[in-house]
Amino acid sequence: MTSSIDSNGPMIWDVLIIGAGLAGLSAANDLHQAGLKVLVVDKGRGLGGRLAGRRIGDATFDHGAQFMTARDSRFKASVAEWIEAGVAEEWYSSYPGHPNGHPRYRGVPTMTAVAKYLATDMNVLRTTRVDSIAHNDLHWSADLDSGETVNAKALLITSPVPQTIDLLASGNIAVPADKQARLDRIDYEACIAVMAVLDRPTAIPAPGATAFDQGPIGWISDNLQKGVSKIPAVTIHGSGAFSADHYEDDKMQTGQILIDAASPYLGDAKVTEYQVHGWRYSKPSVVDPEACMLLSESTNLPPLALAGDAFAGPRFEGAVLSGWAAAKSLITALA
Repeated sequence: MTSSIDSNGPMIWDVLIIGAGLAGLSAANDLHQAGLKVLVVDKGRGLGGRLAGRRIGDATFDHGAQFMTARDSRFKASVAEWIEAGVAEEWYSSYPGHPNGHPRYRGVPTMTAVAKYLATDMNVLRTTRVDSIAHNDLHWSADLDSGETVNAKALLITSPVPQTIDLLASGNIAVPADKQARLDRIDYEACIAVMAVLDRPTAIPAPGATAFDQGPIGWISDNLQKGVSKIPAVTIHGSGAFSADHYEDDKMQTGQILIDAASPYLGDAKVTEYQVHGWRYSKPSVVDPEACMLLSESTNLPPLALAGDAFAGPRFEGAVLSGWAAAKSLITALA
C-alpha cells in the first residue's frame, strides 16, 4: 500500500476508486486481476470504512460492522479464503431466544483484518480527501486535499450516497434524471456506538452478542467473548430511532444513557472508561435495486460507476457484491 502518489507511477490511472471500504477494495481486486492500474483514495486513517476497530488501553473493540453472513456462492468462496488466510473465522449461528440462522463470521483479530487483507498489493492513499472531481472527453481528474491531482480513465465512487451526490455537484456532473431519482430515494440509518471498558466480565450469555427489536439499544456485543479484546469490553449500538433522535446531542451524555440501558447485560461489571462514536451513515434503510450504478451509461461522460451497500443490500456481503458488479461494468466500459 502507498501513502503518497508514486511519482514513477502512471500519469493516468486506469481506474480511480474513492473509498477504501468493502465495495472499493473488492472492486480494486477485480480490476487489478483484469490487468488495470488502480488507485484507491480514502479520507480515513484505517481501511474498511464501517469495518472499524478501536483500542482503549488494553481493551479492543469492533465498533462498526460486527459480523458477516454469506449467501452468494462466490462470496462464500471468498469467506473460505479469508478463513484459510487466518483473517476470519465463524463466530456463531444463533444466540439465546433465536433460531439457528446463517453462520456469522468475524474478522480476526478484528473486523478490519478482512479489509487489510483485501488491500494487499493495492495502491491505497489513506488520510486523503477528494475535494472535487472534473472531467474532459477522455478522463477524470480529482483534486486531493494534499494539493495533488489524480487523473484516471474511469472513476468509481463508493462513499455514502449523500456524500457522493455532493462530490458529483462539485464537478457539475449532470446526472440523468432517472438515476438522480434513484439516488434521492436511498436513505440511511444513523448509529451511535459506545465502546465501554469494564472491570469484570459481562452477564451477556454466549456467544456474547444480543440484538434488540425495541428500546434504545439495537445491539450489544461482548468483545472479550468474541475474542476481539483481552480484557472485558462491550460495544453498544444505539437503535436507528434512538441514534437519529440523539445524534446531535452531547455524545458522552448519550453514551451514558445507552450504558444505563445496558446495565442488565453488564451484570456486576462497572464501566471504568468509555468512548462514543457516531456513524451518520451506518447502514442503508432504503436501497437501490441494482447492484451498482453505471452513471456514465448513455452519456458523454468517461466511465463512472457508483457502488456500496446502498446498492446491493445493507450487509457486509452486499458491499462486496456491489464492488464486484461495479468492477465488471467498468472493465466492460474500458474495453
